[in-house]
Amino acid sequence: MVFFAKTDKGRKRRMNQDYVFATDQSVGALPNLFLLADGMGGHKAGDYASRFAVEELKQYIADAPENIPCIQLIQNGIQDVNERLYKLSQEDENLNGMGTTLVTAFFEGSNLTVSNIGDSRAYLIHGNSIRQITRDHSYVEEMIRRGFMRRGSMDYLNSRNIITRAVGIESRVTADFFEVELSEGDYLLMCSDGLTNMVDNESIRNIIRERSSVPEKVQALIDMANINGGKDNIGIVLVDPFREEAES
Repeated sequence: MVFFAKTDKGRKRRMNQDYVFATDQSVGALPNLFLLADGMGGHKAGDYASRFAVEELKQYIADAPENIPCIQLIQNGIQDVNERLYKLSQEDENLNGMGTTLVTAFFEGSNLTVSNIGDSRAYLIHGNSIRQITRDHSYVEEMIRRGFMRRGSMDYLNSRNIITRAVGIESRVTADFFEVELSEGDYLLMCSDGLTNMVDNESIRNIIRERSSVPEKVQALIDMANINGGKDNIGIVLVDPFREEAES
């Protein structure tokens, strides 16, 4: 597979609170691992939360017994990280109120397993199609699902940063899991809302369809988000699971 992961501070924020990790090598029982987190909280709390969630989850998976089913392993790891992050936020006033979104993914042959907490997303892109795999844990998406809000309305635009589930905010958290059967030509895109609030789905799809390398596609997405305002940090992981040649 070919992949690339990068974060960018954007044009408006003083600190980068997005954090990513990507490897095609095995991590514990998992054959590969891709993680993305978008932190929240004042001062350095959001930066701390996203880095802690990614690094500590990666370590938990690496150290865990290899006979645990993969989905259970990730859920156990997320809960462990959540409990420790929540405890830290209660003990240190500088970290009080911190939390982070989290998206995880791994590939087993042509099968993709994704999990998410919060409003960071995973998309499957193939040719002319782009499909969001994850479901946002956000106030606006909850209202839309209940028929109480229209996407793109003023209420939507004013409230879209309110999330209803995050790592580290409460003593327990549950991730949603999604399993996808892949086909040749599919791309996995994991991203924070610093991308999706600045770049529409059609533009994202068109950039990924371009005849360019995976790192060039990621940079083009970041550049477009910044051209359109760059109002938030931008975190991206892009994976072409079927390409074999290496890119740098």
